[in-house]
Amino acid sequence: MSRAIVIGAGIVGLATARALATRGVAVTVLERSARAVGASIRNFGMIWPIGQPAGKLYDRALRSREIWKDLADQAGIWYDPCGSLHIACNEDEWTVLQELEASFKEAGRPVSLLTSGEMLTRFNGLNAQNLIGGLFSETEMILDPRSAIAAVAGFLSEKYGVHFIWNAGVTSVESNKVKFGEKSMDADLVFICSGADFETLYPEVYRQLPLTRCKLQMMRFVHPDGQFRVGTSLCGGLSLIHYESFRAAPSLPSLKKKYQDELPDYLRLGIHVMVAQNDQLELTVGDSHEYGTTFDPFDQAAINQLIIDYLARFADTRDWKLLQSWHGIYPKLTDGGTEIFLEPAKNTYIINGVGGAGMTLSFGLAEEIVSKIL
Repeated sequence: MSRAIVIGAGIVGLATARALATRGVAVTVLERSARAVGASIRNFGMIWPIGQPAGKLYDRALRSREIWKDLADQAGIWYDPCGSLHIACNEDEWTVLQELEASFKEAGRPVSLLTSGEMLTRFNGLNAQNLIGGLFSETEMILDPRSAIAAVAGFLSEKYGVHFIWNAGVTSVESNKVKFGEKSMDADLVFICSGADFETLYPEVYRQLPLTRCKLQMMRFVHPDGQFRVGTSLCGGLSLIHYESFRAAPSLPSLKKKYQDELPDYLRLGIHVMVAQNDQLELTVGDSHEYGTTFDPFDQAAINQLIIDYLARFADTRDWKLLQSWHGIYPKLTDGGTEIFLEPAKNTYIINGVGGAGMTLSFGLAEEIVSKIL
């Protein structure tokens, strides 16, 4: 039986471990912390096919969603296949949504336009004063990453015998030998899935890549009504200029110009506003996007306030109570690439750079890569 070591227990590492284990490879995962605490648990938990352009990435997102559902059903992980609602609060946004509906339907995507009345009937917590219409997509689903990531590790261990070694910071990889602390381990294959800590191993390789980091700020709220549920994921108009797939709308450039004129601070800070609700009825809200190699470790209240102010345009937030705020950091390619897959040494592979789409794309990507290697 072939043996593989996966470095990193975030979503890319877990997806790689699963793809290997389901093909009969004996897998050991080395994680430097006592549990996954990076970007993989600091996100919305959204599986987001609608944001991916047609072709390879959209197909990969659908495959990842299929794997997530199968895995969650087997492991007892909560998820909600609730779709997504993109909301128009002005006529320019509504024009873009109508164009996207036509384009997406022609491509076979399950989307539909909703009037303001239809949205208010189907979903809760919307700001009725500003609604013009919305685009509903059926393909999106939500998990709670804080519990789901840990549960995936437990499931892989129990079902496939994947061996996890926690608190194992890897210091070097040489000739199929991985060193961590005073220990070392041999394997036939080594996969480096270290996320934002990409300089730790093969720093000379990373220095040559068009790679930076992205810091995002997020918050979590609770509604005083213990039964309150939105019923879908919510997205404000700013999200339309954030995702690659929405470039299919001919009117998108004029909408972006409108935002540049009216909301320059939002564009400067990369803010677009979305809401996901977990099984505890908590509402995760975000986010901002600051790019660089080193960040101030302190979150800015002004950024959170901009997010809250924009959220109030399309959601009725009067009774929402803030529970937590935090930031996450993930690696991002600067040349428009969607992933890094390299072999810096024989039988040693780097998988990184999936950007902010790790939850959406990692399972499908890992399956493709492992299938190619094996």
